[in-house]
Amino acid sequence: MEKPATTDHPVLDSIERRWSPYVFADRPVESEKLLSLLEAARWSASAFNEQPWRFILATKDQPEAYAKALGCLVEANQGWARQAPVLILTVTRTTFVRNDKPNRVHQHDLGLAVQNLVVQATSMDLFAHQMAGVDLDKVRREYNLPDGFEPQTAIAIGYGVDPADLPDEVREKEQAPRSRNALSEFVFGDEFGKASTLV
Repeated sequence: MEKPATTDHPVLDSIERRWSPYVFADRPVESEKLLSLLEAARWSASAFNEQPWRFILATKDQPEAYAKALGCLVEANQGWARQAPVLILTVTRTTFVRNDKPNRVHQHDLGLAVQNLVVQATSMDLFAHQMAGVDLDKVRREYNLPDGFEPQTAIAIGYGVDPADLPDEVREKEQAPRSRNALSEFVFGDEFGKASTLV
């Protein structure tokens, strides 16, 4: 299913087509495509090229690993995310390797890496749904995260479904129009809160 954005200005096709479905097709994601997604993330920008992101990858062809990752999501997300053939739990290193000082932009850099992954996924006709609903303490325990590493988010990845195959209980939600704030609400000029003259 496609649900392209109605943009006010031209953007890349893979940005226009990106959206986060709650329903995924019962179809595995090919290994070579997964590797391309991870490669896209690898080439993201980061402060001092620290690359503070870490991904815990689980696919349905490894049922125990998949169940472990799924169990780290909050219950509401487990309900729909269990359809996705791929789950990723994200983690960041909170200090710089170069000097062990706090990296105040570790989450920002994770966001850049994930956005690269998501745009790459969209260009390959895959969908990715990012989640904040993660049991962070459970991720720490289940994966024995070392000191200096913090769990952050999760991502469900898979192929979309034909609109005709959407379950009745999610049809309206999945087909609802998309919307975004106007540029004037977040692009400011010489005063915070006052729209830039450009927009």
